[in-house]
Amino acid sequence: MADQPDETNPLFEFAIASDLSLTFEVGGVAVIGTGICVLLFTLWWFFGRKFLIKDLEFDAAEFGFGSSKLQFKPNAMDRQIAYAIWVELSTRKIGLEIDLEHDVISEVYNSWYEFFGVTRELIKEVPAHKLRQKGTRAIVKTSVHVLNDGLRPHLTRWQARFRRWFEAQELTEKEPQAVQIEFPAFDDLSDDLLAINAKLISYRKTMYELATGDKEVVIDIENENS
Repeated sequence: MADQPDETNPLFEFAIASDLSLTFEVGGVAVIGTGICVLLFTLWWFFGRKFLIKDLEFDAAEFGFGSSKLQFKPNAMDRQIAYAIWVELSTRKIGLEIDLEHDVISEVYNSWYEFFGVTRELIKEVPAHKLRQKGTRAIVKTSVHVLNDGLRPHLTRWQARFRRWFEAQELTEKEPQAVQIEFPAFDDLSDDLLAINAKLISYRKTMYELATGDKEVVIDIENENS
């Protein structure tokens, strides 16, 4: 004969008294089941969510600053650093495509100089113990390479020479863009400038992916509003 369900200890029980008051009782099994669910959710919240964060490949060689190449799950500190750097790169000329027919080189240098100072301060604010995390360490080291191996050599070679020459020119009759192309070493300067600019754009895209987990998408505002 098949076992009959135990009706002496139901999961939930409702009762209506003679005065029409309603009572609701939870059985012991329901309490235990709820407790198990809460426990499992808590364990997932603290330990399981990281498995939902996909691994990201960080290859500094792709944008020419450093040689770090590793795969890791970005932690909160990694995403915060990457996001802060992405904002700086995206809101200054340093991380946007340079067009020397319209952009003024001295203004580009101003943007680079400001980014240098902001990034240096950002890196200094990272707690030293966080550098034990390979992702955080890679981002910080690459950012230092961007400053020391990317911006600094170009600025050291060209900035003072160009500014001294540019400030000595008469700008009343020509636009600054027309004047700057007359710089004696303009071709060499522009080639170096644009090469670094391309690397910084790639660096910006990588920081966005580290911060959000997604590829950077550029939205055409004019077409969106048309």
